[in-house]
Amino acid sequence: MAAQRPIHTILVPGWLDNVRTLSRLRTFLEVKGHKAIICSPQPSDGSAPIQLLAQQLADFVAGGFADDEPVNLFGFSMGGLIGRMFLQEMEGWRRVRKFVTVATPHRGTLTARLATHQGAMQMRPDSEFIAGLNRDLSALERVQFTSIWSPFDLTIVPATSSVLPAGRARRIWSPAHGIMMYDPNVMRVIAQVLAE
Repeated sequence: MAAQRPIHTILVPGWLDNVRTLSRLRTFLEVKGHKAIICSPQPSDGSAPIQLLAQQLADFVAGGFADDEPVNLFGFSMGGLIGRMFLQEMEGWRRVRKFVTVATPHRGTLTARLATHQGAMQMRPDSEFIAGLNRDLSALERVQFTSIWSPFDLTIVPATSSVLPAGRARRIWSPAHGIMMYDPNVMRVIAQVLAE
């Protein structure tokens, strides 16, 4: 019998981020035995609608993996919303096994009220985009969804906006939003969730 191919985890960075943001996490996961690859939709400065960034993710998956090949998906901050758009609106749930987010404003963030670009404004708590994503969470119930968040996150306000009534939430005591992808404790939890 042929050995089963390992499932790749696609890592999606967030607002103002790029491949470099998740390079340390990718290395950490690979040391732990996971196959990880980074997809960095651009521009990540909030000027592009999240739907456009999600289409880049969908194209990345379609171009890099066989139609019947399952994947895991990870999103940091806005990257989690990009992942949700792919899962919920582009039928990504059909091929994603595990979906993990860290510090994602699933219910929006008050800090986005300061934004003037379309993509960033979509992250406001009262935006049509956030309301649309949260209207039907059934796609998240079809995958193993975990949201990891920190009460000390001052970018996602309130920090509990990372928690949804779907899947499960893992609280972790990481000191700030910007360093969560460099925090060994956060990376250990991500690897643990992917290994479960």
